[in-house]
Amino acid sequence: MSRLGNLGARLYRGEVGYDFVGHRKFWYGLSVLITITAIVGVVVRGLNMGIEFEGGAVFTTPKTSASVEHTTESAEKISGHQAIVQELGSGGMRVQIAGVETETSTEVKEKLADDLKVNSEDIDAQLVGPSWGEQIANKAWQGLGIFMVLVVIYLAIAFEWRMAVAALIALIHDLTITVGVYSLVGFEVTPGTVIGLLTILGYSLYDTVVVFDGLREGSKGVTKQTKFTYSEIANRSINGTLVRSINTTVVALLPVAGLLFIGGGFLGGGMLNDIALSLFVGLAAGAYSSIFIATPLVADLKEREPQMKALRKRVLAKRAKAEEHEGHDGYGDDDGPQDEPPAGVSGQRDVEPQAASAASGQRQRQRPAPQRGGRGKGRPSGRRR
Repeated sequence: MSRLGNLGARLYRGEVGYDFVGHRKFWYGLSVLITITAIVGVVVRGLNMGIEFEGGAVFTTPKTSASVEHTTESAEKISGHQAIVQELGSGGMRVQIAGVETETSTEVKEKLADDLKVNSEDIDAQLVGPSWGEQIANKAWQGLGIFMVLVVIYLAIAFEWRMAVAALIALIHDLTITVGVYSLVGFEVTPGTVIGLLTILGYSLYDTVVVFDGLREGSKGVTKQTKFTYSEIANRSINGTLVRSINTTVVALLPVAGLLFIGGGFLGGGMLNDIALSLFVGLAAGAYSSIFIATPLVADLKEREPQMKALRKRVLAKRAKAEEHEGHDGYGDDDGPQDEPPAGVSGQRDVEPQAASAASGQRQRQRPAPQRGGRGKGRPSGRRR
């Protein structure tokens, strides 16, 4: 068995593990810090919305000797609007100009062809009206809202409402981080970005459901035992699926990283960046939230129930009693004073040593007297007089 497989088996059996639930406050604070940074980035820098949402024109030119800087300056001067230019692998340019109306697009196309010294008929022009872009944006928001509602309903039916709330918070967390990265990096937001967001939400939900399913199986009859608290069972569930989550995330991130860094960076496929970035950031954030956010939140919500509070008291009292017994076993009756039991459970602990002492004395009285001279006192010798 490989080392990773052996580690996974030990994590599943609970032999080793990291206390995710115990350190949840640290991870909560880290998530809050990242989320605030993402929100500030969106408020200050805004989002670079594509022409599909704002309307405009996209001109794709054939191979040209003009540079990106020269093409950008020329497009902005001709159109009077901000332009985004990307160099294609074929040597052509992709010029995106927001706010260009249909009536003026032909004039902008001809002037751009003259400035770049290419044939205007070889330039491919795609026009998007502002009304169509607004419809696309509204449909994107509607699709996202419907997805969230269906997620909450499914988790509430399949598991319980606490898990549904935790999963919803984790999904919002992933969305906020991904949108914040888009704002800070300045990548264009297109329908491909929306598709990527819905994809990573489904992935994040899958990873969360895997952990929740293990938690549900491990917490069956939890109140009938006094060995583990609910938080400890939740932590065991996270560790039991930790290696699986890491393997799934790494395998999913590798092709997306190739699409983002190699396809979009080295090969010049800039149109792939919109969906690749959302997938890359969302997959990483989804794995993080499933492990460090969703399950610890469920544990926090469950620990507020009266039954789980009572379970925690019983578990802690049993462990304290076991530690006290181990302390008594290390000293004799005449070796000195015993340690005082912790406050809060002293009455329960004082009775047991007395009962144990009484039982010990009773066993000593029932024990037969030692024999002298090979025979017990009063025992017949076997000779007949």
